[in-house]
Amino acid sequence: MKINPYWVSGFVDGEGTFYVGINRNDTMKVKFQVLPEFRIVQHERDIKLLYALKKYFGVGVVRVNHDTRYELRVRSLEHINKFIIPHFDKYQLLTQKKFDFIKFKEIIKLMNENKHLSPEGVKEIIMIASKMNRQDKVGALKILEELNSYHE
Repeated sequence: MKINPYWVSGFVDGEGTFYVGINRNDTMKVKFQVLPEFRIVQHERDIKLLYALKKYFGVGVVRVNHDTRYELRVRSLEHINKFIIPHFDKYQLLTQKKFDFIKFKEIIKLMNENKHLSPEGVKEIIMIASKMNRQDKVGALKILEELNSYHE
């Protein structure tokens, strides 16, 4: 299956997600781990499409998402930098997702600068991530409060 890069961006506009999870992790110096993720979810009947997209990008994992849904997921910072960001810089998104991508890229830049390894950097990332998608603003505030209590 030959995939057109403009089609990929259009498809991701409708079906993709740029997400940044911030999870409590006591093994981390700042007690939180920042997990960027690019994901496309489809019903199992379209799993071949996910494998075609995996081949197109050259990275990612196709796995069960939930019940009969599968996902192509890219979490590697290196792969996001090398394959995902360049694609969407060149073949731009057209919907609101474009603004999520811009914020996602800001967070990746901070991670490339190792800002996610300091309390201040994690706070900055949380503030950006809380404006993406339909993030849980209350959850972001709780993480900020917890982060402050560790590092005051």
